[in-house]
Amino acid sequence: MKQRLDRLLVEQKLTPSREKAQALVMAGKVRVDGQPAGKSGHVIDVDSHLEVLGDDQPFVSRGGVKLQAALKYFKINPSGLVALDIGSSTGGFSHCLILGGAEKVFAVDVGYGQLAWELQQDPRVVSLERTNFRHLEFERLGETVDLVVIDVS
Repeated sequence: MKQRLDRLLVEQKLTPSREKAQALVMAGKVRVDGQPAGKSGHVIDVDSHLEVLGDDQPFVSRGGVKLQAALKYFKINPSGLVALDIGSSTGGFSHCLILGGAEKVFAVDVGYGQLAWELQQDPRVVSLERTNFRHLEFERLGETVDLVVIDVS
């Protein structure tokens, strides 16, 4: 049986998401049967030996790295804050905020099924899938938000 490399990496719990798998393949950090992986979309045998080399990205997606740089540049400390992540997708921004000490993050996205499993299981992350921020009634949150981060198209 064969499957896409990025999906297989997630299924075997070597990466938390397809986006992360794709990033690792592009960075040359994935080996298939000892050889560098070509493309994340390649279809490979499910019995292939997969190896992920040193992952230097601490977040579920590259978005977390970008937000971390912005927080540092603008000297914003999320510790103890309640945050709203608009356009959360896989949750890179949310993950960055949680690891930075945020008390709670409301992860809002019009899509569904994208938020990394690790964040779905974290009680500090409230997933508001299938929610268009333009129509969000703030009473639904039940508390005041201290920080808003946005990545939408």
